[in-house]
Amino acid sequence: MECLSILVVDDEPGIRSGVKRILSGHSVSFPFMDDDYGFELGEASSGEEALEMIKANPPDILLLDNKLPGITGMEVLEIIQKSHPEILVAMITSYASMEVAARATDDGARDFIPKPFTPAELKASVDLITKQFFLKRITRTMKEEGKKIRYQFLSVLSHELKSPLNALEGYLGMMKDRELGPALDDYNQVLDRSLQRIEGMRSLIMDLLDFTKIRLERKEDKIERLDLEERAHLAISTIKPLAIQRNISINYEGKGDLFFEADPIDLDIMMNNLLSNAVKYNRDGGSVVLQVSNQEGKMEIAVQDSGYGMNEREISQLFQEFVRIKNKRTKGISGSGLGLSIVQKIAELYGGHILVESEPDKGSIFRVILPVQ
Repeated sequence: MECLSILVVDDEPGIRSGVKRILSGHSVSFPFMDDDYGFELGEASSGEEALEMIKANPPDILLLDNKLPGITGMEVLEIIQKSHPEILVAMITSYASMEVAARATDDGARDFIPKPFTPAELKASVDLITKQFFLKRITRTMKEEGKKIRYQFLSVLSHELKSPLNALEGYLGMMKDRELGPALDDYNQVLDRSLQRIEGMRSLIMDLLDFTKIRLERKEDKIERLDLEERAHLAISTIKPLAIQRNISINYEGKGDLFFEADPIDLDIMMNNLLSNAVKYNRDGGSVVLQVSNQEGKMEIAVQDSGYGMNEREISQLFQEFVRIKNKRTKGISGSGLGLSIVQKIAELYGGHILVESEPDKGSIFRVILPVQ
């Protein structure tokens, strides 16, 4: 159980001791919380004393009386909203009025408890503020994670683009200076390598764009009734030029009623990513099979390849953002490390999940399971 610190500021000793007695042993729990919250209580008899205590050790929650000797509770509220806006405040006062309540709310108070209050009323206010504390923490964590993701974006982008750009600059310099001779055919290998570098950069940029398209929630106005057989053939035609270069066959198999309600962009991103990986991590002359089936109210999109395969440790890392499987067989394959993370997130948007079966040197099967709406 996590403990939140509460500072009770009131000039009446009976109120302070009553609050401590009521909240002693009290805990707060909500279904969306991972753990219960308990409380550690401190007390101050004046605004000046409260500000000194806050300066030394800011509490999580402040139960603040408005009518105090010396500096008033409203003045304390104004000061801490500037110096410690993270503290959640509930005003406690016998001078309850709409004017005071409105002013306290404008100055940042989260709740307003008029005296005299019952134990149930006090607990209800503390419960409400604790929920607000939890939600603020979650919001702050999400913002911090967002900063982390943006930093990773920039790191990956700068690293992944710098290397091919340097190579392209070198190749173009060789051609400009005619280092390999005057004939254009002398530069075929250089041109091929340049095109490969450009393709790698294009793949990275497309992954980053796909990643930004993933929504926190589905927008109903974008949902359409889709023919997944049609989307599958479209995805195959998109990936086929890459497969032809390495003599890799791509076949389609469909079974059942293959209509599904979704955003077409989401389905295209999933299929394109799965097929692209199946080709990139395959052996020359290998094969890929895209299967779409509807069984018992669940749509399954499966991509099977005859490629390098993975061990259990590599499988455990697959869906981490910006993580790529690197070994002696895959070290020359470019990628952002976002593709499968994108597929997983989209599947989860539709209440689904992704499964992986793989064995080194025998290939892999990726199955996306989506409940039919």
